[in-house]
Amino acid sequence: MKVTLVVAGLVMCAMPGYSQDQPDIAKLNADAEKLVKMTSSDKQQLQAYCEVADLSDQIGQANEDDDTEKADALSKKADEVQKKLGPEFVALAEELSKLDPNSEESRDIGTILDKLDELCGE
Repeated sequence: MKVTLVVAGLVMCAMPGYSQDQPDIAKLNADAEKLVKMTSSDKQQLQAYCEVADLSDQIGQANEDDDTEKADALSKKADEVQKKLGPEFVALAEELSKLDPNSEESRDIGTILDKLDELCGE
């Protein structure tokens, strides 16, 4: 799963759509690179990231199945696990939620963050 979707999806549980105030893309790219470096070098953070990614997949499936009760429970669990990722992750998630998820900028940042998804499979 694309991490952009993981990050934005978890934040969008609390925020109903992307903002018209577009963030600084260069800063977002730098923050994403920094986050990948930090998370990939910390086993506990990487494990938490992978758990959030897995929960995000489950949330997506529950939403497709119209099981809002399950999706809500999984979202709460994901919110708790997300706290283990630290304030940098939360800040990046908030900024990503301001981007159109279909934009080129969002896809570019997703490519940076995909490095973490690759580590989850190891």
